[in-house]
Amino acid sequence: MTARKRIGVGVIGFGWMGQAHSRSYARIPTLFPDRVFDPELVIVGDNLEERCTQAVDSFGFAKGATDWRRVVEHPDVDVVTVCSPNMLHVEMVEAAAANGKHVFCEKPVGGTPEQTVAADRAAREAGVITGVGYNYRWAPLVQYARQLIADGRLGDITNYRGRFFSMYGSDPLGLLSWRFEFDGAGYGVTTDILSHSVDLAHMLIGPIDSVVGMRKTFITDRPVPQPGGTHYDRGAPGDPTGPVTNEDYAGMLATFANGAQGSFEVSRNIIGPQSQMAFEVHGTKGALGWNLETMNEMQLFLLDDDELHDGYTTVYAGDRYPYHGNFVPGDANAIGYEDMKVIEGYEFLNAVATGVQHQPGFSEAIDYVSVQSALVRSWDSQRWEPVTSIRAD
Repeated sequence: MTARKRIGVGVIGFGWMGQAHSRSYARIPTLFPDRVFDPELVIVGDNLEERCTQAVDSFGFAKGATDWRRVVEHPDVDVVTVCSPNMLHVEMVEAAAANGKHVFCEKPVGGTPEQTVAADRAAREAGVITGVGYNYRWAPLVQYARQLIADGRLGDITNYRGRFFSMYGSDPLGLLSWRFEFDGAGYGVTTDILSHSVDLAHMLIGPIDSVVGMRKTFITDRPVPQPGGTHYDRGAPGDPTGPVTNEDYAGMLATFANGAQGSFEVSRNIIGPQSQMAFEVHGTKGALGWNLETMNEMQLFLLDDDELHDGYTTVYAGDRYPYHGNFVPGDANAIGYEDMKVIEGYEFLNAVATGVQHQPGFSEAIDYVSVQSALVRSWDSQRWEPVTSIRAD
C-alpha cells in the first residue's frame, strides 16, 4: 500500500466552528479508508486559555496557544484553518500564506469584499492551496441536484430562489457578539449567510450578472457579552447594551448570465424558520428544491408524458448519493450538519495531498463578494447594479 501523506493541521479560533472543524478532521480516518493522507492535529490558537486546554485534553491536539501566531509559525503545521471573527481573517490568512501554509478559511474570507480580495491576493502570491467554508455544497442531495441540472434533466433553467432564514438573532436578549458588530463581522447577514445562498446558486446555475436589493436592522441594541460569549448566548433584562452595527435582513433580485431570474432573502431574526438554508430551481422540464432543515430529503418534479403523474416526488438521501455511504448504509438513514463538515475537510485535505487547488477556494469567495459589492452599491443607489469581478490582478 502506498504510504499516506501526513498533513499537520493548525486551527485558529476554537469556538463552535473551530471545534466542528477539529472533530471533522479527527473523524476522517474512521470514515475514508481509501484516503491518501492522514491528518495530525498539531496546535490550536485561541485567546481563551480554557479553550486551548480543551483542545489538548478533549480533542487530541498536541498543543494550544493563546497567541494565534504560534499556529502559523509552527514547523509541523501544513494547513491552517481560520475560524476567528471575520474581520480578523485577513491578517491571519496573510501570515499563514507568508509562512507557506495552505489555508482553509471560514466563509466568506473576511468581513468586507475588500478584505476577501486582500486574502486572495496573499494566497495566490504565496502559491498555497485555499479552501472556503461553503459546506452546504457537500450535502449528498445538493450534489445530486447539481448533477441533475448539469445533465439537463430540468431543461433550461428559468428561475432560482435562494434563502437562508435563521432564528439565531431573533431574541432581543441575544448577546452582542462579534457577529452583530461591523468591526468584528463586517457586514451582517450578507457576510454571514447570504454568502452560502449565493455560493450554491453559483455552483448550481452559474454567474450572476446584476442585482438590486435592500437591507434592514430590526434589533438595534443587544446586551454586551462577557469574554467568550457567542451569538447563541443570552443576557438578562437590564444588562448593559450596545448598538448593532450591521444588517439583520437582506433581500435581493438577480439576473443570471444564462438568462435565469433569481431572488434571494436572508434573515437572522425571522420567527418561524429555524435554520432554513434552502433553494428551489425551476426549468423547462422540471424543478427541484432542498432545505437544510430536512437535509436528507429533496423535492423533485420531472415532466413526463402522463399528466396524471405531474407533481413533486420526495427523494430520500442514501448511500447511492456522493459520500452518504461513508457515514451510513442504505436509504433514508440520515446524516447531519457536521457530516457535511467532514466531507468538506476530506475534500480540502485531499486537494492538499494531491497538490490540486480545492473548490470552493478563495476564487469562489471572490465570486461571492463581487455579488455582495454590487448589492452594497444597490443599497445606496436604490437601482440595479452590474456584478463585476473585484479580484485583484
